[in-house]
Amino acid sequence: MHDDRPGSTPDAEPIEPAAPEEFGLTQVWWGDGKGKTTAALGMGFRAAGHGYRVHLLQFMKGGAASVDPVRGEYNAIAAMPGFSYETTGEFGWHGFHDGSEDEEHAARARAALARAGELVDAAADAALDEPLPLDGDPEDGVHMLLLDEVLYAANRGLVDPEDVVDLVERSPEDLELVLTGGHDEPTYLADAADLVSRVSKEKHPIDAGQRARRGTEY
Repeated sequence: MHDDRPGSTPDAEPIEPAAPEEFGLTQVWWGDGKGKTTAALGMGFRAAGHGYRVHLLQFMKGGAASVDPVRGEYNAIAAMPGFSYETTGEFGWHGFHDGSEDEEHAARARAALARAGELVDAAADAALDEPLPLDGDPEDGVHMLLLDEVLYAANRGLVDPEDVVDLVERSPEDLELVLTGGHDEPTYLADAADLVSRVSKEKHPIDAGQRARRGTEY
């Protein structure tokens, strides 16, 4: 029996397919601080824990020499009912001398935006006010769509910011849409977004030469 007394720890419950009652906002997470993707993933796990269908589409995290091929978030998502992911990023990072081709980064970013459009349109065709199968394909609709690093792609000119605005504006009213990335303020989304959070850096170990660490950055 659940204990409702103040200070008690809520019991974990089995995850069963459910439908959110108040989804439908567009969230924007940008800034030069660490934690944008982390915040989006945290919301994804929270939503999936309630039995909502969640999908993560990563734009610019195809891999790099400084991180392992398999990341902790992928393993955790794979173990979480109702949560799925895909990445379209090129190996390396756009604008860095890391052996990757900037033209390939741009091509993959455009393909990711087209894929995001497919998922948004699929959500528009789905009954988002009803539970969705936890093992269903994202093409059959999701309650929450995380577009990780899409704002970096827009800021770097790999995709047109107006195309990002169009994606948001055609998003169905019950889809929770979360966009992350970018050190530059995405002013083009000021009117289209419901929540805009700036993640600011006051101090970061990368400035002292600390490389990405397993379990914190990947």
